[in-house]
Amino acid sequence: MEIRSTTDDDRDVFVDTLHAAFARFPETPVDGGGLWWSAIEMDRGVLASTEDGRPVGTATAYSFELTLPGPVVVPAAGVSAVGVLPSHRRRGVLSAMMRFQLAELRGRGEFLSVLLASEAPIYGRFGYGPATYTHRLTVQRHQAVLAEPRAGRVAAPGSVEVLRRAECGDVLAEVYDRYRRAQPGALSRPPRWWALRAGQPPISPAPRYVAVHRDADGAPDGYASYSLGEPDTLVVDETIATDDAVAAALARFVLEHDLVDRVVFRHCPPEHPLRWQLADFRAGEVGHDTDWLYVRLLDVPRALSARGWSADGDLVLDVDDPFLGDRDRYLLTVREGRAGCVPTDREPDLSLDVRDLGSIYLGGTAPSKLVRAGHIRAHHPAAATLADTLFRAERPPHCLHWF
Repeated sequence: MEIRSTTDDDRDVFVDTLHAAFARFPETPVDGGGLWWSAIEMDRGVLASTEDGRPVGTATAYSFELTLPGPVVVPAAGVSAVGVLPSHRRRGVLSAMMRFQLAELRGRGEFLSVLLASEAPIYGRFGYGPATYTHRLTVQRHQAVLAEPRAGRVAAPGSVEVLRRAECGDVLAEVYDRYRRAQPGALSRPPRWWALRAGQPPISPAPRYVAVHRDADGAPDGYASYSLGEPDTLVVDETIATDDAVAAALARFVLEHDLVDRVVFRHCPPEHPLRWQLADFRAGEVGHDTDWLYVRLLDVPRALSARGWSADGDLVLDVDDPFLGDRDRYLLTVREGRAGCVPTDREPDLSLDVRDLGSIYLGGTAPSKLVRAGHIRAHHPAAATLADTLFRAERPPHCLHWF
């Protein structure tokens, strides 16, 4: 079997092989969206072929930016388009491609890679851990009454304008970019994605209405992309807002929509305040609670030094990376929000797999939870508590971008 990098000349073969792996056709939009694969970067692709030259597997990576706690914006490789023909599964093709790709990413000097897992058990063995989570919130229209804030917060000044998706692409891109730079776990949406209209709504050409919130000066500071889904159901693809007051204004707008029985918010972060803003807490029904963004650290010292920290302390981490055959011990030293991370021979506070380090990296999974689950070993009683304090983010990480 041959594993090699791709070029623009391989685009047709790559796209055909990828779709054949999932019994799909390149011309078929996904979920009413555009041709999601149109944004593939062929200079970052991987192609697996048999000895006689028949392509049997694909993988690639997008050039994204990821917002870390701090907030700090760093480059991240978004692994996607991973597929193996059904005739060649369970023969080591996927493992070989993943090993080749990780070596390529390291060779480019990248220290983080991320992905969305089609099946949760697959990518843990390659060092990826679930790091952000999302859920669906369904609100029955007859119960959709927002309570008056008790803390004296006033409604966001400004107005809401309803536009068609085709009328406001630049506004969406601008507002999303401001949002993602302040939201840990959020990925960039490069201009190329908006230009090609790749991915899912509201990037794709699928028809949508967009409620654009504008501040008192008329500048856009939030939006909600929505459409009529099942009979009498308003489906909100995503709500993007620069602060909680704007998010509440947009929620109020869609919840007051006429002639629908329910409103479904497709992607809510775990700590979303909307249920608490409803006069009837039970009016918000949580469903489809799932993992979303998986994180893989390629260079532990660089990754830990890159993010911001909310407390001071020292922690010794014994990190095992069985897929790449690495095992190292690091001293993490945090002072005034910044960290240094160096090899050490000190006794460890925590022993953990690199996938578990990926899960706690953005602050969305408490180290103590993984200690209790038997994933992380704490070498003394105070280790998990200290790790929780250090890794906690100022706000829960959340990722909306699909790739």
